[in-house]
Amino acid sequence: MAGYRVHRQSEDIARELTAILRTVKDPRVQDGMLSIVRVDVSNDLSYATVYVSALAGMEAAKTAVEGLKSAAGYMRSSLGSALKLRHVPELRFVPDDSIAYSAHINETLQSLKKEDAT
Repeated sequence: MAGYRVHRQSEDIARELTAILRTVKDPRVQDGMLSIVRVDVSNDLSYATVYVSALAGMEAAKTAVEGLKSAAGYMRSSLGSALKLRHVPELRFVPDDSIAYSAHINETLQSLKKEDAT
């Protein structure tokens, strides 16, 4: 299968999952500011690994992933109806700390900038 098709499906799935994420009613998912960092789809389009990050850190992301795993059936059926796919990939959720890490880097850079200004 061509690489551009897999990449296009990854982008489409990430976009739709971001919209579906707002409709999930699980309190573990609603508590944190969640973001879908990226989606990796297998070459045969049967599995999609979804990397989820939380602004509150890695522990919040792990808690949210547990909630997302329990809501995976709902999210998969919503994804299938939104994208009109013949075969909807099985969703696998993985916690990621990239948002918290980038916020930490930003704080470090801001503090260095303030030290240079004084």
